[in-house]
Amino acid sequence: MSAAPLKVLVIDDEPPIRKLLRMGLSTQGYDILEAPNGKTALELLARNPDLIILDLGLPDIQGHELLRTIRSRNESVPIVVLSSRGDEPGKVQALDLGADDYVTKPFGPPELIARLEAVLRRARPEASEPTIVSDGLEIDLAARAVRREGDPVHLTPTEFELLRVLAKNRGRLMTHRSLLVEVWGLEYADDFQVLRAHVANLRRKIEPPDGPRYIRTDPGVGYRFAA
Repeated sequence: MSAAPLKVLVIDDEPPIRKLLRMGLSTQGYDILEAPNGKTALELLARNPDLIILDLGLPDIQGHELLRTIRSRNESVPIVVLSSRGDEPGKVQALDLGADDYVTKPFGPPELIARLEAVLRRARPEASEPTIVSDGLEIDLAARAVRREGDPVHLTPTEFELLRVLAKNRGRLMTHRSLLVEVWGLEYADDFQVLRAHVANLRRKIEPPDGPRYIRTDPGVGYRFAA
């Protein structure tokens, strides 16, 4: 029996954009849920989408506030933000609130589909991977679960993938570029602000104020997971 198609929730108030996404994603085998506003989007969360595409310019709920609400209700669903704004502060704010990727309008369907598939790939578990334990931090790679001193730490799919790559290369310096390519893909090789935002979020979640520091910075070069 074939697997059920993945459900993608498209949240955008512009009918032409929703139509473009519906046509492009349907041809790739995705099941599309559409929300023209934030209220409908929150109702459709009960359908447990596998991926969310969120336009920040909605008529009823401010986009960043909706992103915060969605992430508070579902910590693991991948979220790709769409915005007509390409400024760095808006992008960093969306990433800080838990977005996994940020696409600026206008965009081409092939580019968007490639980025959606990259986000979904990061969210999929890999079988037969070990559990890594380091100074009170436990990273179960197969189950995609993280605990600190026995308490669960809730990470977004991209935050977990970043931690996975760092932890599997523990003690080794990972350059900015190598991390970006391995976690996000070749097209992100120079997107250093994406990496900085996710490292900052990851540190806030796994490193207690007076506890160990697991991620070390080599200024201007990259990061390493402390062995």
